[in-house]
Amino acid sequence: MNPITLPCGLEFNSPVAFAPLTNVQSHADGTLSEVEFQWLLKRAQGGFEWLSTCATYVCDGGKAWDGQLGISSDAHLEGLTRLATALKAEGAKPFVQLHHGGPMANMAPTGPIAAMPREGIRQATLEDLLQIKKDFVSAAKRAESAGFSGVELHGANGYLFTNFLSPVDNTRSDAYGDGLAGRALLLRETMREVRAALSPDFAVGVRLSPIDLFMARGILLQESLQTAKWLVEDGADFIHLSLQNALCTAPEDPNGPKVLSAFRQVLPAHIPVLAAGGIWTRADLDQVLEAGADLGVIGTAAIIHPDWPRVSLQAEWTPTRLPFPVDELRAAGVGEGLMGYLMKRPGFVQGGAPPRK
Repeated sequence: MNPITLPCGLEFNSPVAFAPLTNVQSHADGTLSEVEFQWLLKRAQGGFEWLSTCATYVCDGGKAWDGQLGISSDAHLEGLTRLATALKAEGAKPFVQLHHGGPMANMAPTGPIAAMPREGIRQATLEDLLQIKKDFVSAAKRAESAGFSGVELHGANGYLFTNFLSPVDNTRSDAYGDGLAGRALLLRETMREVRAALSPDFAVGVRLSPIDLFMARGILLQESLQTAKWLVEDGADFIHLSLQNALCTAPEDPNGPKVLSAFRQVLPAHIPVLAAGGIWTRADLDQVLEAGADLGVIGTAAIIHPDWPRVSLQAEWTPTRLPFPVDELRAAGVGEGLMGYLMKRPGFVQGGAPPRK
């Protein structure tokens, strides 16, 4: 295959990316633990060239869970620098996923914030939004200083940027609401400011939830397509689609094109599209690539198969499916903190929470 080249010049020889998986293994202060270091290193050693950290909080006010990795302070730099150096030594081009929990920032000292107030969640003020943009810029500069290859703004899965993009959650009447242009403004401004603060050869992209999945937040495909086009104009080097099924169609148009194909059709050819959701085998990956993705993002399968890029090429190989055996998870580098997290997920681990009926 030909190299996949981002507008910033970063090249990838593999169409496989490791997803920004939550692993709840950082220290309480957000510094990198040895367990988390080894967790990511094992995936780099397993052949993942595009490799991302978990959602990494850019400020204390955006922290969403205990054990979350941080990039909110220079105190985080030592561990992050060690991590980037080790991952690059294995041939990976590592990214930090920059994250603010917004309405799900349950570890924030002053509580969660959102576009609109609701019980236990206060409305973000213009001063809050100004500071948040500064926090993303500072975090992105730390990522570059630490030696990473790029950053990804987490605009998916119901967190801060998704909350602002949602017509259900965001009914503001100021510049940050009142139509799609307003609802997308916070993410767009953050993209512009982050891009402007970094070297031109440092990658900046964004992850989006392009359709409503289980959240029922009114996210429509056509609006997401427009948002993605704006973000490319603002400097995004790639668009990463967070989907449960990378080959799905939009709920509002089940007979329409695949979501992934729709993005490939409207975005410039030089902007790589990444797609996550349900990729277990090389055959799955091939289908996703044929539908328009430049890279397929491996999530759940990479928890149990840290060497997925290599073993998936073997003709007779079949992946271990859910529920995962505990001993295989431990062999794959899953520490006790992550094991406990996975055990609570329905149908995920043998002997853990039972599948949903």
